[in-house]
Amino acid sequence: MKNTDIRIKLAERIRQLRAKHELTQEKLAQKAGLSLYYVQVLEARVQKKNATIITLEKLAGAFDMELWELLRFPS
Repeated sequence: MKNTDIRIKLAERIRQLRAKHELTQEKLAQKAGLSLYYVQVLEARVQKKNATIITLEKLAGAFDMELWELLRFPS
């Protein structure tokens, strides 16, 4: 899997979970301790940044899930 593929899957997964939890990008950013801009960048289909493991842990925590659950992409 290419880096761009996984970034697109991650962007889609974050959007999907955010919608499921009825969170705006701003609310997700607050819950995760991230900036609104960074959440917007992570959700963009054309990402130029890679999320760190710490960022992924923060996002998983904001969704009340384990890191592995965040990274479990639908087939």
